[in-house]
Amino acid sequence: LLFLTPAAAEKRVALVIGNSSYQNVPRLDNPRNDAALMAETLSALGFTLIGSRAQLDLDKSAMDLAVQTFGRQVQGADVALFYYAGHGVQVSGSNYLVPVTANPTREADVDFQMMDVNLVLRQMQGSGTRLNMVILDACRNNPFGARGLRAADGGLAQMRAPEGTLISYATQPGNVALDGTDGHSPYTKALAAPVRQAGLDIFQTFNQVGLAVK
Repeated sequence: LLFLTPAAAEKRVALVIGNSSYQNVPRLDNPRNDAALMAETLSALGFTLIGSRAQLDLDKSAMDLAVQTFGRQVQGADVALFYYAGHGVQVSGSNYLVPVTANPTREADVDFQMMDVNLVLRQMQGSGTRLNMVILDACRNNPFGARGLRAADGGLAQMRAPEGTLISYATQPGNVALDGTDGHSPYTKALAAPVRQAGLDIFQTFNQVGLAVK
């Protein structure tokens, strides 16, 4: 599959989320910038963006609504892509994306205050797409480690990708990636360049990203 050349006859749908302005844990400097860069890049590649732009600083209800809308819009699409930059944690082997208002005090709170990545995958399943991509720039330190989620490990857990789905992390599962010091995370900065390079297939693209980040 050639990923990088806009195809007029191909329907491509993307949801891009960047959460920076956290209310109950230290904010992150770069996810808003990273999401804006990815939204601009994907739009140039022929993707229709949910909300017509990057979705920034979402609380739980806004994240739920965005993912539900994404699930409806990808029905009958050729390619579906979900991108998230922000805090993410793994709890009991599951990965959760953290809305800006999350404030858990015990492990059981994550089911109500955060978004399980598997919910995103389920929105893609059965949609008829040829390719689904989940891109997670969320492999940072657990910000809740001292506040009731001591069981949460650093980085994200390995996930089994359903058939026809590619899952890409900012670093190896279980490891922690840097937020970045120049306005963008190293991962998203490395991703934005090769996806615009014509002639690469998707595996060559992400291989270049991995080499650049390393």
